[in-house]
Amino acid sequence: MDNSVADAITDKVQRAFTPAHVALVNESHKHAGPRTDSHFKLVLVSAAFEAMNNVRRHQAVYRLLAAELAGPIHALALHLYTPAEWESASVPESPKCKHSD
Repeated sequence: MDNSVADAITDKVQRAFTPAHVALVNESHKHAGPRTDSHFKLVLVSAAFEAMNNVRRHQAVYRLLAAELAGPIHALALHLYTPAEWESASVPESPKCKHSD
């Protein structure tokens, strides 16, 4: 698998948010159509989120990944936490695709 999309996402969030934890899961294989790097789940824990509500956190990540969202990424599930929130967080499973094989 070509990891260029995943590598770009991981590199950008590492530089921008200095995360305490980052996990990027390529979920493209769960979806119908070509099995490309197009569906991801990002779990990101950063102190940078402490001064932001959930909407602002999502906006910050969307701005950072604008090029990827305009191109190869079709879906990006975001689970964004502060370090304190992460201590008791439970990351939800992604829903099954309606059109998966």
